[in-house]
Amino acid sequence: MTEFKIAVIPGDGIGVEVMEEALKVLSVLEEHEQNFVLHKENFEWSSDYYLEHGRMMPEDGLVTLQSYNAILFGAIGDARVPDDITIWELIMPIRKQFQQYVNFRPVKSLPGITSPLSNGDDIDFVIFRENAEGEYSNSGGRMFESQQSEMAIQNTIMTTAGIERIVKAACEYAEKNGKKKVTSATKSNAIIHSMKLWDEHVKRIVKNEYQNLILESIYIDALVAYFVQRPQSFEVVVASNLFGDILSDLGSGIVGGLGLSPSANINPEKQFPSMFEPVHGSAPDIAGKGIANPIAQIWSAALMLDHLGREDLSTKIINAIELVLLEGKIKTADIGGNATTAQMGSAISAKIIEQYALKENEESKIWT
Repeated sequence: MTEFKIAVIPGDGIGVEVMEEALKVLSVLEEHEQNFVLHKENFEWSSDYYLEHGRMMPEDGLVTLQSYNAILFGAIGDARVPDDITIWELIMPIRKQFQQYVNFRPVKSLPGITSPLSNGDDIDFVIFRENAEGEYSNSGGRMFESQQSEMAIQNTIMTTAGIERIVKAACEYAEKNGKKKVTSATKSNAIIHSMKLWDEHVKRIVKNEYQNLILESIYIDALVAYFVQRPQSFEVVVASNLFGDILSDLGSGIVGGLGLSPSANINPEKQFPSMFEPVHGSAPDIAGKGIANPIAQIWSAALMLDHLGREDLSTKIINAIELVLLEGKIKTADIGGNATTAQMGSAISAKIIEQYALKENEESKIWT
């Protein structure tokens, strides 16, 4: 019996709507897969929770989450609550306290989705974004507020240990998946302290421990241009927190948009739960209309299952997504259709059921 405890945090806006479809897909797997059980518990930690309690999650929220195998997260953000509060009181504590130092984001062409940058060739690479330190560090402050001399300092924190573990994670992935090249995003010509440290350790690690891999180091301003000009040339990209964040959204855009893009915040050692969430935000402009694309959330659930050791089930979900898009009958507005969130979720669920039916027919033929 394979059993997992999953903490579900739908969050705000369309997060609630797309999460419902991801849970629908997971329920289909539970119904058809023998000895597979997900114990899911829903946590209503959101902007509404903040407005009622004055905090984004209970004081012992992290302690509670630590007992789960994984966290499935929707989206956060509401005009009634400043963004720095929703981010720094919910997402950031989870990422940092649980040492989810790998932010993994696939950038992949999908059938039925035409990218103006594809030139007939599929785009297929992944981004490893450092997720626990770097530019997104709560270090700094402001002085002389509301005065002419007001000043602000925001510190970037990079450590040898932090750089080493994200670079090794990217290289291990590259070797495991038969990739030949790792691209490092840098800006050491202008950011001469932190990014030089980054460059030095990236070069040392690849040279000494991953001799079979080719390393290319590209300044971030040139790299964003190359993402547009030659996206097929990339295989594994490793970047700091800020650079990786920007590159991931650009990557999503070149293959069809944020509604199709999943992500994983991973603690590779599995000492703490990892968190899986779509790249998109809460999209308040379409929240409640039932038209959001749930694919990114459903694909994030697939990444979760892969991390939990059920690559077979993850593959079933991704196959189902691709089959729906290939048929082209069900498309949400962001990818040129008029289907609802629920219709897209149901179509993907139906394709998973078809996969099980096909397997049963094949097994039946063997026995007869």
